[in-house]
Amino acid sequence: MTAGRVRAGSRVYLVLVPASCLVGLVGGAFRWSLERADRLRVAVLEAASGFGGPGWLIPVALAAVGAAVACAIAQRVPHAAGSGIQHVEAVWRGEAGTGSRSLWLLPAKFFGGLIAMGSGLVLGREGPIVHMGAVIGSEAGRRTRLGAQDARLLHAALGGAGLAAAFTAPLGGLLFVCEEVTRTIRPRLVLLTLVGTATAVACSGFVVGDAPVFPVSAVPVPPVWLLPVFLLFGAVAGALGAAYNGLVVGMLRVCDRLTRVPLVVRAAAIGAVIGLLMASGPLLAGGGDPLSERLLVGESPALTVLAVYIAVRFVAGPLSYAAATPGGLFAPLLALGALWGTFAHAVAAPLLPDQSAGPGAFVVAGMAALFAGVVRAPVTGVVLVVEMTGTLPLLIPLLIACFAATLTADRLGSEPIYDTLRRRMPAHP
Repeated sequence: MTAGRVRAGSRVYLVLVPASCLVGLVGGAFRWSLERADRLRVAVLEAASGFGGPGWLIPVALAAVGAAVACAIAQRVPHAAGSGIQHVEAVWRGEAGTGSRSLWLLPAKFFGGLIAMGSGLVLGREGPIVHMGAVIGSEAGRRTRLGAQDARLLHAALGGAGLAAAFTAPLGGLLFVCEEVTRTIRPRLVLLTLVGTATAVACSGFVVGDAPVFPVSAVPVPPVWLLPVFLLFGAVAGALGAAYNGLVVGMLRVCDRLTRVPLVVRAAAIGAVIGLLMASGPLLAGGGDPLSERLLVGESPALTVLAVYIAVRFVAGPLSYAAATPGGLFAPLLALGALWGTFAHAVAAPLLPDQSAGPGAFVVAGMAALFAGVVRAPVTGVVLVVEMTGTLPLLIPLLIACFAATLTADRLGSEPIYDTLRRRMPAHP
């Protein structure tokens, strides 16, 4: 009996390693393709601005057509629309199956997400990569005839490997599986996930490199007496997170009532709105990585411009998610959190003696705190942002801000976003 268990355990690792390599290569290819698509979109916008008056129609048409095509792709495969993380969680809980057509999720998520995000929708790359990773895990388990429990473990573990590949964050992927997907810590699950995330990040590095997503120079650590400010800062981020969750669900419910409007037409209309924003300012659309990069290196616009960016992207993210295309929530949240951190520092700076804390600490804390307020996974948020930015010395302010954000969102009665989205899932097997 013991020897049989040992052989079964060894088989899991024999399946896990090559499957993790595939997750890393697929995730790296998706990131590489998105980078090229973003560059192409910027080039199109620059060319459109040279046409004068009618030039604004080009980004509108680009986003509308892209959203419609991505929505049409997603409608042909169950669970292809949206983030996909809620489906990964539902499979773990036994509330949904992977389905006999699960492999079709790979091209649907890859090309649908690429078209949706490449055309400018305010969505994140992590959702499709997590979902594709989980599908690769479950299919690898099924095709090698592993037991149902082992296949389920691979499904969750390689979903975490997908997140790790999306953000070059192996520990973030591990904590995401334990804190968000499974909400449990089991030695075997931890070991499988750790091997999967490390392998996936190593393999994705062959495609996109292994540098942090947002490499920043040394950020001054705020003094101890300033830590209560981060407590208040995080509490406000938690309130913003609760409001963001409500807006995501509210947009979906409004779209649910539009039963007479075909899904593809609805997606095209949403894309046209995003295209108008994109014509007004390229940084108002897209996943938000270029915006986060600028804010992290201290390129802050005027206070009124920051307020406009926060308001626009606060609405544009949930609106884009309602288009029912493949795409996640994390990356736009990180950009919105960076905006909030920059705004808060600009407001508080006159009250801080001798510039006790630069904007960098608030930007990084804002990214983690808003993530915690929306997803309700504070430890994942802290580690994910630290790995993405390389700002380990800011660990204490980040922990305080995320604690306050999580507690505030809970007290406001806001449910974690993926719990709500999981209950809204269509009844596909």
